[in-house]
Amino acid sequence: MDKLKELEDESVQCVVTSPPYWGLRDYGESEQIGLEKTPQEYVETLVNVFREVKRVLRNDGVVWLNLGDTYVGTCPKGDIKDPKDPEGRNAQKIALNHKVKGLKSKDLAGIPWRVALALQDDGWYLRQDIIWAKNNPMPEPVKDRCTKSHEYIFLLTKNSHYYYDNEAIKEDSGKRNKRDVWNMPTPKYSEAHFATFPLLIPEICIKASTKEDDTILDMFAGSGTTGLVADRLNRNAILIELNENYIKIIENRLRNDAPMFINIEKEN
Repeated sequence: MDKLKELEDESVQCVVTSPPYWGLRDYGESEQIGLEKTPQEYVETLVNVFREVKRVLRNDGVVWLNLGDTYVGTCPKGDIKDPKDPEGRNAQKIALNHKVKGLKSKDLAGIPWRVALALQDDGWYLRQDIIWAKNNPMPEPVKDRCTKSHEYIFLLTKNSHYYYDNEAIKEDSGKRNKRDVWNMPTPKYSEAHFATFPLLIPEICIKASTKEDDTILDMFAGSGTTGLVADRLNRNAILIELNENYIKIIENRLRNDAPMFINIEKEN
């Protein structure tokens, strides 16, 4: 919030971001988002962040918001460390439980839609829900439901008319309109970060919503995927990240990574 307030009004054309999911990860930062006691507090926090985002977004700008969901647990998970970073952050340390107001043990919290509808109530245009279908989902030992293999990407805008280059992301050699289920695997990345999303997600979003030299914002930069793709597509990027370890990862990727973009038409 402090850094967002430093940005000028209407200085950003596009936002591609994935906030920390509610109740899933402890990033080891005292001011982190995602460990609020209730879904309602988490939603309120994100609504406040996006009010500031609306100020910095151009009137024809677009937001792409990636969010995953959370199940209400019944027991502590213990001190579970990231296997790629055993000295770093924890995974979910204390399970959510039946004491969470309005939710029962084993309930799906419905976080993505709670956030999306709250943003709609706050004045955003909720233009579309997109399904990121994962070809390689995390295995789950559950025996009373299906393995979860998707997340949501919401398309949000300030106004009913906005910049959108439909031709830039068409499928089948430019013949078919881009569809709203994006099939792509979760990437494997050697650095220590739980939640790196595929290069193809920001590639699609940026190509659809910006021109060269436009500015893209990711205020939950993580491992810097949005900034990396923006740079390689000749766009500017503003990245905000609370964790200094991840800032080092971002700087290293921007210097050394050469992403191999996938032709959007071959995605499916």
